[in-house]
Amino acid sequence: MMAAELIKQCSNITLGEEQEICDIEHALKALRRKILTLDFENSKHVHDPQNSFDYLEVLYKIRELSEMLGSLDPSGKAKEHNELMLYAADLFDMTMARLEEEFVYLLTHYKQPLEQELLPFCSIEDGSVDDFSSSSFNEEQSEGNTTQTDTTGGSEYFATDLIQPGALSALKSIASFMFLSEYDKECTQAFINARQGAMYEYLGSLRIYKLSVEELLSTNWTKLSSLIKRWNRAMKVFVRVYLASERRLSNHVFGTLSESTADLCFYEISFSPVMQLLAFYESVAIGPPKSEKLFRMLDMYEVLDELLPEVELLFREGCDDMILTEYREVLLQLGESARKTFKEFKYAIQSYTSSNTVACGEVHPLTKYVMNYIKALTIYSKTIGYLLKDTDRRCQHLSVDIQSVANSCSHFTVTALHLQSITAVLEENLESGSRLYRDDQLGNIFMMNNIYYMVQKVKNSELKSFLGDDWIRVHNRKFQQQATRYERASWSKVLSYLSDDGLCAAGDGASHKIIKEKFKNFNLSFEEVYRIQTAWSVPDDQLRDDVRISISLKVIQAYRTFMGRYRCRLDGTRHRERYIKYRPEDLERLLLDLFEGTQKSL
Repeated sequence: MMAAELIKQCSNITLGEEQEICDIEHALKALRRKILTLDFENSKHVHDPQNSFDYLEVLYKIRELSEMLGSLDPSGKAKEHNELMLYAADLFDMTMARLEEEFVYLLTHYKQPLEQELLPFCSIEDGSVDDFSSSSFNEEQSEGNTTQTDTTGGSEYFATDLIQPGALSALKSIASFMFLSEYDKECTQAFINARQGAMYEYLGSLRIYKLSVEELLSTNWTKLSSLIKRWNRAMKVFVRVYLASERRLSNHVFGTLSESTADLCFYEISFSPVMQLLAFYESVAIGPPKSEKLFRMLDMYEVLDELLPEVELLFREGCDDMILTEYREVLLQLGESARKTFKEFKYAIQSYTSSNTVACGEVHPLTKYVMNYIKALTIYSKTIGYLLKDTDRRCQHLSVDIQSVANSCSHFTVTALHLQSITAVLEENLESGSRLYRDDQLGNIFMMNNIYYMVQKVKNSELKSFLGDDWIRVHNRKFQQQATRYERASWSKVLSYLSDDGLCAAGDGASHKIIKEKFKNFNLSFEEVYRIQTAWSVPDDQLRDDVRISISLKVIQAYRTFMGRYRCRLDGTRHRERYIKYRPEDLERLLLDLFEGTQKSL
């Protein structure tokens, strides 16, 4: 007999004097048999969510018959009446227990796959900058190519149905019946238990597993950096897809019954997974403030800050503020940790010392590291400006020009001040390093190389927007001054042998001897400079050419002039080639060997 036919038959019961209790008993037993035929747990393979409505119809009829039975006057059949009342109550309880099982079954077996909804997130490449995974300035880093992280279009939810549409209406109807039957606690607890399991399955699919503080603090930085990237990506997916969809499901099932119940269920389901995610961020935040961690700290801060409005919408204040309170506290901890790490980076540059010089006067690894580091920081300029703004008092003493920028773009101004400060600390360190060279001229080459590298890095990157044209002009002058000091110190002695000093007042015999000495000393001096400075290095092609051209213009011009005036005086001189060893074009060719980093001798 179909459920509808059975219910129709039960509806035709008439309440006669003697048949009343018998008819109700007969109807209840018929309904019990029907319930046993609707044993969903034993018929999973042919289960249809629409069967749930048959079950609900049976339950409605049991309740109706129980109410009819309760309204009867048992008169002389008190025992039979009481026994039937107990039978009806037990039947209703048994049926409600099975209905709860059906409720859980629908939640468990009709989960909706979310692969399609995750596609916008699958292409996110966290890690917008180089890892800077070494805290040692002696280990040369890459050139810091940066690509900005895709934020997947701002604060947009990707909520979808977590349960297949065919089962949603059945779930909502079951919940309504259980609430009307005062089984609301059983219903909500069953919902929470089922969905908590699903939530942890989602976390597992994102490869997010619970880690202790001790495990995180003992994890090497390369692995931890990779974990942070994964966690950031997972946090976006979890909030924008899973939590948004979970909130939607809770509202669908319980929203029309009780908004507070929907809030409570969603909160209970989400609490542990959210806390697990936040615990990771908190553990990283309380770790030591090492400079290589700054980029990941800023990534983490920006992810949580970006998601904060969405989390506030999902967890409405008033139900229980523990999640929001913890979320905001972790965000503050990350911000404070990022501030400390930024200051630690500056202090590390300031306190860096080395007893060894950089070979050949090349660019120091510290310079490359720092410039690539701050270049990468420009991507986070707004966040850095916000985090450092309240602690930076130098903004009160800005020049008029910078103040005009501050009025329109305060975060750039604060960031620019700190980046300028870092370059100043770097220069001070380089000055100390240049004094380690025994040869002052090589110290000049070292400073020229490093400052030129800094200028080029600023000119050819976003750093120019922060440090500005004035900074570039000042530092252009600085490396040019170093080049000038080098030329004067290295070549003044060489050029002094090509002067007319002592020749005008001397007689022919004396001048002949002086000319020979001048040519001889010039040759020796030039060859000594050549031997030493071919081993020095100017890595940048353009700068190397510019320095060579500047030297060549001075040396070749002076040599041509001196030869033009005095070489005829040595005509007929024995071993003349010992004195006039080089033609101007020979010297010009030899000067091209300078600063190649490979020592040569003539």
